[in-house]
Amino acid sequence: AVADEIQETATTGRPVLVGTVSVEKSERLARLLEKRGVPHEVLNAKQHEREALIVAKAGQPGAVTIATNMAGRGTDIVLGEGVAKAGGLHIVGTERHESRRIDNQLRGRSGRQGDPGSSRFFLALDDDLMRIFGGERIKNMMNMLRVGDDEPIESRLVSKQIEGAQTKVEGHNFDARRYLVEYDDVMNKQREIIYGERRKVLEGVALRDLVLSWVRKVVEDAVNERCESRHPDNWDIEGLVGQLGTVFPLPPFAEIPPDEFGETKEAVIDRLMQYAQTAYQAKEAELTEPMMRQVEQFVVLKTIDSKWISYLTMMEHFKEGIGLRAFGQKDPLVEYKNEAFQAFQELLNDIQFDIASNMYRVQITREPPPPPALVSPPASAPRSASPNGGGAKAPVPAGTKLGRNDPCWCGSGKKYKKCHGR
Repeated sequence: AVADEIQETATTGRPVLVGTVSVEKSERLARLLEKRGVPHEVLNAKQHEREALIVAKAGQPGAVTIATNMAGRGTDIVLGEGVAKAGGLHIVGTERHESRRIDNQLRGRSGRQGDPGSSRFFLALDDDLMRIFGGERIKNMMNMLRVGDDEPIESRLVSKQIEGAQTKVEGHNFDARRYLVEYDDVMNKQREIIYGERRKVLEGVALRDLVLSWVRKVVEDAVNERCESRHPDNWDIEGLVGQLGTVFPLPPFAEIPPDEFGETKEAVIDRLMQYAQTAYQAKEAELTEPMMRQVEQFVVLKTIDSKWISYLTMMEHFKEGIGLRAFGQKDPLVEYKNEAFQAFQELLNDIQFDIASNMYRVQITREPPPPPALVSPPASAPRSASPNGGGAKAPVPAGTKLGRNDPCWCGSGKKYKKCHGR
C-alpha cells in the first residue's frame, strides 16, 4: 500500500518524502520501489555524506526520498518549478511513532512558508505501537468483519485507538524521565554542597580557621569513639593519643601526665586542640605565613577533587544495581536516597580527615642552588725536544695573543696552529 501511494503520487509530478522509523525499514521500502522501477533516494545514517545533495533534490518534480527521523533535520526542502501548482510536497508515513510530536514534525516538512502540501500515514495492526498498546481489540474486530490484509481501514475508532496508544507511551516516557530526575536531584544537592566549598577556596576565603575547625571535628570524633564510658577511668586515653598521633604531632603517651586531660570530654578535646594548634603554628613558622596560605588552598582543593571523583564513580555503580532492591519489596528510590545520604556523610568525614592530617605532613622541598662552575688551570706542557735541539717553548701567559707557532695554551705541547688554532 505504501509503495502504491508513492508510485501514484510521483507520477503526478509531486515530490514525495517517505518517513520511516529505522534504517532497516527504509532499505526494505527502497527494495520494493526498485522492483517497481520507481527512481528514489535513501537518506539515512549510511548516506550522511550525501545528505545535503539529497535534500537539495528532494523538492524536484517526481522526486522520491526515503528518510529516517533524524535525516535532513534542520533544513527546508525547496520546491522545484511547477511543484506548487501540482499540489506541493507529499508526506508518507510508514507507521505512527511512539510520540505524536515526531509525527507532527514529519507532517511539518510539507507546507512550509505558505507552500501547499499534504501528508498521509499508514499503520498496520501488527506494528509495534499497536501490538504493545491495545491493538488486540481492533485486530479481533477486523478478523470478525473479515477485512483483508491489504484493505485500508479508515475509521475514527482506529484513529482514537492510535491516539490512545501514543498517549500511553508518552505518559510512560514522562514517568520514566521524572523518575530519573528524582535520582539526579539527589546528586545535584550533594554537588551544590561540594561546589560551594570549592568556590570558597577559589574566591580566596581564609582557610586557616576552617582547617582548624576540621581538625577539631576529627578530634571530637576520636574522643567520642575512645571515651564512650561515663567514668574517666574506663577511657582509652592511650589509644586516643595513638590514633590522633597519626594526624598531628603528639608526645608519647608515657610522657603525658595522667591528670593532664581532665575528667570531662570537653577538657580532653580542649587539651588535644592545644597540641594541634601549637603544631599548626610551628608548621606555619616553618613554611612562612604566605606559603602556608598557598599550601592550605592546594591541599583543600586537591583533597576535595580527588575524593569527589571517586565518590561519583562509586555512586554511578551503585545506581546501576539499586533496582534490584525492588525484589526485596523496597522502593529503589527511597533506598538510593538513604544510601546516598550515608555515603555523602562518609565522604565529608573523609575529606575533613585527609585535609586535617595532610596539613601537618606538608614538606616544602627547595631545589639546591647549582654548584659554581669550576675552572681548572691549564696543565703544564711536557718538555719535548725541538727540531733545533732545544726544549719546547713554554705556554704563553693568558691575555697574550698567541702566534701560530707558539705552544698551545692547553698544555698539550703542540703548536697553536696544530692544536686549538686550526
